[in-house]
Amino acid sequence: MKYQLLHAGSFDPDPIAGALATAAIETTLIHGAGDLAAGERPTVLVLDSEARLLFSVANLRSFLDGGGAIVALGAEGDDALPEGIPELLFSALIIPPYSERRLLITLRSAFRDAAMRTENQRLRQTVEAQTAELDEMTQIGVALNTERNYDTLQALVLSQARRITVSDAGSLYLVEATEDGSQRLRFKLTQNHSRPEIPLSEFTIPIDHTSIAGYVASTGEPLVIEDAYFLPPDVEYSINRSFDENNRYRTKSMLTVPMRNHKSEVIGVLQLINRKRSLETVLDTAQDFDTLVTSYSRRTVDLVSGLAGQAAVSIENSQLYESIERLFEGFVTAAVTAIEQRDPPTFGHSGRVATMTVDIAKATDRVNVGRYKDLAFTPEQLREIRYAGLLHDFGKVGVREHILVKAKKLYPPNLSLIEQRYAFVRRTAERNFYKQRAEYLEQHGHQGYEAFLEGMQLEYDDNIKTLDRFMSLVLDCNEPTVLPDGTFNELLQYADHHYQDLEDNDQPFLTSDEVRYLTIRKGSLDEAERLEIESHVNHTYRFLMQIPWTNELQDIPRIAYGHHEKLNGVGYPRGVRGNDIPIQTRMMTIADIFDALTASDRPYKRAVPAKKALDILASEVKDGMLDAELFEIFHQAHVYEQIGEGITT
Repeated sequence: MKYQLLHAGSFDPDPIAGALATAAIETTLIHGAGDLAAGERPTVLVLDSEARLLFSVANLRSFLDGGGAIVALGAEGDDALPEGIPELLFSALIIPPYSERRLLITLRSAFRDAAMRTENQRLRQTVEAQTAELDEMTQIGVALNTERNYDTLQALVLSQARRITVSDAGSLYLVEATEDGSQRLRFKLTQNHSRPEIPLSEFTIPIDHTSIAGYVASTGEPLVIEDAYFLPPDVEYSINRSFDENNRYRTKSMLTVPMRNHKSEVIGVLQLINRKRSLETVLDTAQDFDTLVTSYSRRTVDLVSGLAGQAAVSIENSQLYESIERLFEGFVTAAVTAIEQRDPPTFGHSGRVATMTVDIAKATDRVNVGRYKDLAFTPEQLREIRYAGLLHDFGKVGVREHILVKAKKLYPPNLSLIEQRYAFVRRTAERNFYKQRAEYLEQHGHQGYEAFLEGMQLEYDDNIKTLDRFMSLVLDCNEPTVLPDGTFNELLQYADHHYQDLEDNDQPFLTSDEVRYLTIRKGSLDEAERLEIESHVNHTYRFLMQIPWTNELQDIPRIAYGHHEKLNGVGYPRGVRGNDIPIQTRMMTIADIFDALTASDRPYKRAVPAKKALDILASEVKDGMLDAELFEIFHQAHVYEQIGEGITT
C-alpha cells in the first residue's frame, strides 16, 4: 500500500526523507485548505502551530471525514493544543526537539490511524453506493410492477438496464413458441443512444449456441464480452457485423443476461452494448469506441441479473394480464354477438354506443369551462366505459325473443288473422252480391233488373270501399312511430263493425287485443311488452354483478344499469335523479338515444336524420331529462359524425 504525507508550515521532511522513501510515503507541500484532500490512500497531514491558522475546524474535520489523519507540531515549550482547536482532531501532538525516530514512530501511528479511517471511508462509500443501488433497484421494481402496457414495459426494462450500467445501446429478446412446439427468440426491441435513428425490424433466431443471445438463452448463464470483434477462438457463438456496418457503429463491450421467471425458466434475453463513463456520451468516431467504451464489471453483471429477474416476472405478468384482457375481450365480443343474434335489427348498436360514449368522455377531457372542466378520465376508466357500453344491453338475453324482435304493433300471426278475416268478409260480400243478383233474376226475371242491379252495385261498392279502408287503416296503424302520433278515432269506428262467421255468429272486425295493439301511440309495444323490454336493464345489472370484476372495472354494472334513467326521475328501472346517475351513464344515455333514433337497421321504426335526432335530444335536455353540458359537448365535438355507418344524415 502506498502512503501520502501532506505538510504545511515549517516542518521539513528532509531529515527523514530516506525513511519516508523506504516506507513508500509520498510527501507534498500544501499551502492552504484548497490543497487539502485525503484521497484514496492513507494520508497524514503534518501542521505546525503557525500553519494551523491556515485551516478552520471545518476544513480539518472534512479532511478527517475523508479518511485522513493529522499530526500537530507544537512550538518549543508547548504542552497543549492552542485554545479553540479540538484535541480529537489530531492523532498526535509532537513537542520539539524532534528526532527522526520519534517522528517516524508518530507518523507510523498516524498512518495506521489514516489507513483505518481510509478503509472506514471506503466501506462507508461502498455501503452508501450499495444502499443507493438497492433503493434504485427497488424503485425500478416498483416501476416495472406497476406498468401494465406491454410495449411500454419492454422499453422500460431496456432503458433502466442501460441506465444502471451506463450502456450506449441494448436489445431485448423474448422467447416464443413455434407451431411445432419448440421455442425460439424474437428480437423485440432495440435502443441506441448514439444511433437513435436506427429502425426496429423484428426477426427470430434459434435458441442454440450459434448466436450470443441464443447461447445465453440456451445455457441460462450471463455472458460478458470485452470486445465482440475479438472473440476467443474456441467459442461456438459469433457476432453478425452487418448491423454495425450498415449503421456506422462498433459493437465492443457486451453484457448478455438471461431473464428468468419465478419458475427459473428463461423467458427472454437482455443484451447491453458498449458501457461508457457517462450515459450522455455519444459514440461517433472509431476513436470514441476505442477510448470511451469500458468493460462490464462483476457488479454490473449482478445488478443486471437482478433487474433481469424482476423484468422477467413483470413481463410474464404483463403477458398474463394481456392474455386475461384478450380473454375478457373475447367474452365481451361473444356476449355482444349473443345479444345481436337474438335481436338482429340492433346489430352494431352496442359497438356504436360504446364508441360514442368513449368519444364523449374524451371530448369532456378537453373542455376547460363549465362543470366538467376539471374532469379527466384515465385509460383504465375509458376502457371501463367502453366495456359498459358494449354490455349495456346484455340483459336482452333474458327477454322473450318474440317481444325483443317485435317489428310492428301486431305480431305477424295477428296481422295474418285480420287479413284472413278481411278476405273472408270481402269474399262474403262478393258472394252475397252475386247471390242476390241471381235470386232477383230467378224471381223477377229482367223486369226492373237494371234499376235493382244499379242500387245493389252501389251498395256493394260501398261495402268493398269500407272493407278496403278498414284494411288500409289496420296496415297504417300497425306501423310504429318514433313519437306519439294519431288519435285512432277512425280505426275505433271500424272496430265496432261486425260480420257473420260461417256459423252465422256475430263477430267484430277487430278483437279488443287487436285494438289495444293497433292504438299504441309510440313504438310497437304495449304496456306489458314495454315493461318486459325494460326489464333487460335489471337483467343486465344482475348478469354483470355475477362477474368478478377487477378494481379497474368494478363500476361496469353500475354504469350500464342506469342507461335508461333520466335526470328528472322519469327514467327506468329505478327512477333515480341527477347526480345519483354516474356521469359515464349520462354520457351513455345520450349516445344510446341518438343511435336508437338514427340507426337505419330497425324494422320497427323509421330512422330519423341526425339533425332531427339532435332536436329530439335537445327537447329532452329542455325537459330536464338529459345532461345539458354533456349534450353540448356531444353536439359541439360532432361525436356522432365519427360513427357514420348505420346513421342517417
